[in-house]
Amino acid sequence: MKKIVLTGGGTAGHVTPNIALLPHLKEAGFEITYIGSYDGIEKRLIGDFDIPYYGISTGKFRRYLDPKNFTDPFRVIKGYSQARKYLKQIQPDIVFSKGGFVSVPVVRAAASLSIPCIIHESDMTPGLANKLCIPAAEKICCNFPETMKLLPESKAVLTGSPIREELSSGSRIAGLDMCGFTANKPVIMVIGGSQGAASVNKVVREALPKLLEDFQVVHLCGKEKTDNLLLNVKGYKQFEYLKAELKDIFAMADVVISRAGANAICELLALNKPNILIPLPSAKSRGDQLLNARSFESQGFSIVIDEDYLTDTLLAEKVQELYCSRQTYIDTMKQSRQLASIETIMKLIEETIKEND
Repeated sequence: MKKIVLTGGGTAGHVTPNIALLPHLKEAGFEITYIGSYDGIEKRLIGDFDIPYYGISTGKFRRYLDPKNFTDPFRVIKGYSQARKYLKQIQPDIVFSKGGFVSVPVVRAAASLSIPCIIHESDMTPGLANKLCIPAAEKICCNFPETMKLLPESKAVLTGSPIREELSSGSRIAGLDMCGFTANKPVIMVIGGSQGAASVNKVVREALPKLLEDFQVVHLCGKEKTDNLLLNVKGYKQFEYLKAELKDIFAMADVVISRAGANAICELLALNKPNILIPLPSAKSRGDQLLNARSFESQGFSIVIDEDYLTDTLLAEKVQELYCSRQTYIDTMKQSRQLASIETIMKLIEETIKEND
């Protein structure tokens, strides 16, 4: 039996594309193992799939001053040793990495054992973790044509991002029932990523009196970010995070307000959901979400609001604008050239294994 090790974590965006590959890897006869951090979100998400999971020590690579900058390198070294031990034990034919800091010791350890690695970069520009993995990778998958120019020509492959197929099989009625919503009023879905988005949450809640005049709002607000004072507001439903039920919420949503993480916006595109993107500002990130959002805006898929200018009044105005012109956005997304991401990546995995036999 062919063996593959998947890795990636830190946020759901570094895990969900791996989850999207799982049924196809199983169908192709792969024995699958996951290597992630001790207690990151990847451990919780992968726990639903009955796959062997190995936790390793990991540290974050920061571009700013922090006391942990002096201790985390030792955690990474420890994680590298642990990853080598597990890889020797598992003896995989290949490693597929979705990025995040936990992937660095795994990919580097695999390369030291001559195990071929494929890595995936979702954002328009490679993150620091993937930059550290690129020299050890045989192939680098990416989402945006613009990214190809930033990668070694012999390694870069434009694949798009694997999207979980179950997201397209949701039930609008099930979503309405779960939220206690009516069928005769449109629904706004707000999603800030697996960690939530405190600044977006705040403005959405400030805009509720205006939004609830014409819409119902389902709000995926992140762990421990629900507002208990708003639990009984009619037409407003909060969840920290959803797994299996997420497909029903997507099916119910008429428009979406979202951060601009690459995997999140690729899911919106695949589902043809009209959307407002509020990317993380460059002061809070390396600017990747700003680039992702502007790319989608230029292609006619999204309305973008810079967080620096975000107010409850502006958000309510843009939601009305989006809803009134939603069919234009839907038609544009339907005409986009969606890449057969899973098929392309599966073929790449099989070819890389054959080349390294």
